[in-house]
Amino acid sequence: MPPETKKDVRVWPVLRAYTFAALNYPKTLIVAILGTIAMQAASVVAPLYLRQFINILSSGKPSSTIVASLFLVLLTYAAIGIVSWVARRIQMAAVQYAEAHVMADLTDTAFSHLIRHSHDFFISNFTGTLTRRVTRYARAYEQVFDSFLFNFFQTFLFAAGSIYILYTRNVWLGLGLLVWVVLFITIQILLTMWRHSLRLARVAEDSRMTGALSDAIGNHSTIAYFATEKHEESILSSIVASWRAITLRSWNSNLWVQGIQQALALIVEIGLLGGAVLLWQRGLLTVGDFVLIQVYILGLIDQVWNIGNTLRQLYDAFADASEMVTILETPHAIQDASGATPLELTEGVIEFKDVSFSFIKNRMVLEHFSLHIDSGEKIALVGPSGAGKSTITSLLFRLYDPNEGSISIDGQDIRSMTQESLRSNISFVPQESILFHRTLRDNICYGKQDATDEEMIVAAKQAHCHEFISRLPEGYDTYVGERGIKLSGGERQRVAIARAILKNAPLLVLDEATSSLDSESEALIQDALAKLMQGKTVITIAHRLSTVMKMDRIIVIENGSVALTGTHDELLAQESNLYKKLWEIQAGGFIDTDE
Repeated sequence: MPPETKKDVRVWPVLRAYTFAALNYPKTLIVAILGTIAMQAASVVAPLYLRQFINILSSGKPSSTIVASLFLVLLTYAAIGIVSWVARRIQMAAVQYAEAHVMADLTDTAFSHLIRHSHDFFISNFTGTLTRRVTRYARAYEQVFDSFLFNFFQTFLFAAGSIYILYTRNVWLGLGLLVWVVLFITIQILLTMWRHSLRLARVAEDSRMTGALSDAIGNHSTIAYFATEKHEESILSSIVASWRAITLRSWNSNLWVQGIQQALALIVEIGLLGGAVLLWQRGLLTVGDFVLIQVYILGLIDQVWNIGNTLRQLYDAFADASEMVTILETPHAIQDASGATPLELTEGVIEFKDVSFSFIKNRMVLEHFSLHIDSGEKIALVGPSGAGKSTITSLLFRLYDPNEGSISIDGQDIRSMTQESLRSNISFVPQESILFHRTLRDNICYGKQDATDEEMIVAAKQAHCHEFISRLPEGYDTYVGERGIKLSGGERQRVAIARAILKNAPLLVLDEATSSLDSESEALIQDALAKLMQGKTVITIAHRLSTVMKMDRIIVIENGSVALTGTHDELLAQESNLYKKLWEIQAGGFIDTDE
C-alpha cells in the first residue's frame, strides 16, 4: 500500500455542490438556523438572571420581598431554560431532516453520474475505491454541516453575545474578552496547521507499516523457503522505528496544544476576574457580575476548545468529498449526441464501415475494419486472442467510440441514437457471467423487469437452469451471493442465457456463451440458443470452433482486420489458412470431428 502523503482538497467545489443540494430544503434550513439563534440567545441571556439572582441574595437580610424577587428571577430563568430546550429540539429535528434528505440526494446524484461513466472509466478504477467515494461524499456532508452549524456558527453567536453583554457592563471587560477570543482562535488555527503535517506524516508511516506487514505475511511461504525471517524482521523493525518516532512527535505536539489551550484559558479567567475585582472596588461592578463573567468564560472555553479538532475533521471531510466532486466534474466519455433519437429498428442490418480503434495510442486494435451483416444473418467471429473480436462487440454496444469510421444499424449511425435505445435492442450473453447479489428471479428478469413468473420459468427451462433452481430450498427467491459466487460457473452462464432469452431483443451477441458448460449441458444450451437465434441478427464470438460450424458465415479476424470469410465447409475447403490451422489444432485434441 503506497503511503498517503497528502490529499487533494478542493473546498469551494465541495461547498458549491453541498450548498446547491441543501437549498432544495430552504424552509428546513431556516428553521435549523432560527433554532440555533434562539438557543444561543437563551444561553447568553440566562446568565444575566443568575447575576440578578446573586445580586438580590447579597442585597440584604432575607425578607418576604427578597424571597419573592428571588423566585420571580428563578421563574424567568426557568422560562429561558424551557425556550432553550424547545429551540434545541427544533434545531435537532430540522438538522436531522435536512441532513438525511440532503445526504440521500447527494448519494443519488453521485451514483447517477458515476454509473453513466464509460466502460473504460470503470476498468481503470478499483470498484472498492469508487464505492468508498460515493459513500464518503454523502457522509462528509454531515461533518461539514455539523461543523458550521454546531461549532462555528454557535460559537460565533455565543462569543458575540457574551462580548456584547460584558461590553455593556464595562468596556474593558468586553474588549478583553474579544481580544482573548480572537487570539485563542488564531492560535488554534496555527496549531492545527502545524499538527496537520505531523498527522499526515504519521498516516503515511502507518500505511507503510501496514503495507510491509501485509507484504511479508502474504509472502510467508517465500520467506520460509528462503529462510529470510531475520531479513524481514530487520526491514519491519526499521519501518516500525520510523513509525514510533513520528507517532511520538504527533503525541507530543498534542501535549503542547493542550498545554497552550489550558494556559490561555487560565489567563483569560484570571485576567478578567482580576480586572473585575478592581472595577468592583471602584463600585463599577456588582457581585453578580463575577458570576456573569465566570459563566461566559467557561461557556466560551467549552465552545472554542475543540475548534482545532473541528478544523481537522472539516479538512478531512472536504478531502473525502473532493474525490467524488472530481468524478462529478469529469464529463462522461460516451454521451448521447445533442438531439439523439431512439433507434428505429426495422430489419436489424448491422454495418461496420472503415472502423479504426485503439485503446492505447499507436497500438491499433482494429484498423480500417469493415463488415456488413444482413438482417437475420448469424455470423461468428473467430481468430487468435487479441485479434479484436470482443472489441467489435464493445464498439457495437458503444462502450467505446471508434477513432475513425462508423457503425450503423438499419442505416442509422449508432452515435446519433440514444444509448438506452441502442442497448435495449441487443441481448448479450458474456463469456464470464457476473450476476447481482440478488435473487435468481431478479437476475433472470433483469432484461425484462416486468416479466411474469410464467415467462421467467419458460426462459429458465429453455436455458436448462429451471432444473437446478427448482431443487433449491428458496427456488427462484434464492440469493446468489456477490457476483453470483454461490453458483457454479455453468449455472451462472445458464442464468445469463435465460436472461437473454427472456429479453428477446432483435439483435443478439454471444461471447463464448457455452464456455463454462460441460458437454452434456452445452448440447442442451446449443438447442436453446438455436431457438433463441431464430429471426434475429446474431454475432457470436467463439474460440471453440465446434460451436460455430452451423453459422451462416464465419469471419476470421486477424490483426484487427477481416482475414477470411465464408461458411465452415468453405473455409476448410480452401488451401492452408488461419481458420483451417485453428480447426486442425482443436480437432487434434478437443473436437470430436465425427459429430
